[in-house]
Amino acid sequence: QVQLVESGGGLVQPGGSLRLSCAASGITFSNYWMHWVRQAPGKGLDWVSNIEPDATEMNYADSVKGRFTISRDNTKNTLYLQMNSLKSEDTAVYYCTTLRNYWGQGTQVTVSS
Repeated sequence: QVQLVESGGGLVQPGGSLRLSCAASGITFSNYWMHWVRQAPGKGLDWVSNIEPDATEMNYADSVKGRFTISRDNTKNTLYLQMNSLKSEDTAVYYCTTLRNYWGQGTQVTVSS
């Protein structure tokens, strides 16, 4: 059974940082491009970032470029998203996903003073 389990969300003040993790099981993690996608309250899905299986290529949405860093550890089957300089507009549920097949349950990130 495939599982993607996100963790690390929470409440943070503007300008703060959070690190999200996504633990994968039931898939050959190192074969997949992995993505972070978010959904703000009342809005649609918003692609955030992705990373190539060997972590040699990473891509970011313009809205997070320079503030967020995606990484992965294939020995631990884990995906990460380091989020710095957080803004209120980053408030959303963040999902770890392969996009085509598998999605996690999401972790809530709230940026508020």
